[in-house]
Amino acid sequence: MEKVIKGKAWIFGDDVDTDVIIPGKYLRTTDMQVFADHAMEGIDPDFSNKVSPGDIIVGGNNFGCGSSREQAPLALKHVGVGCVVAKSFGRIFFRNSINVGLPLIEADVECEEGDEVEVNLSEGTVRVADRIYRGQQIPDFLLEILSDGGLVEHRRKQQQE
Repeated sequence: MEKVIKGKAWIFGDDVDTDVIIPGKYLRTTDMQVFADHAMEGIDPDFSNKVSPGDIIVGGNNFGCGSSREQAPLALKHVGVGCVVAKSFGRIFFRNSINVGLPLIEADVECEEGDEVEVNLSEGTVRVADRIYRGQQIPDFLLEILSDGGLVEHRRKQQQE
């Protein structure tokens, strides 16, 4: 996984819960394409048709609050979101994202939808145009899990060593 992620910003506000990231009616499948097709449907029904691989969600406070559904970060990952940047995350969403290999960073970033955003996970920074925002640096052991593609792949890699 790249430690620097560049993409177009998609702006969402505070308290984006897992029910709007992937509505409950889609949870009975294991088909990742279904999750991708309906990502963010509760807020923007056309999001999955507009987002491009590597794009970055920029949220407010408490992004990913609500239920502990692992399908929420899976939906974002499989629709092609390269990273989620938010002022704060629901703690279970944060760890589920790491576990499934979806990069994220806590940072208070100001930008407009469509702005080019560059996230440096190793440094804990987010760049928008000529502004650099310092975020919460992710510990090395979590970066390693992200680099390996998630917790399951990380454990497989450890067992092979």
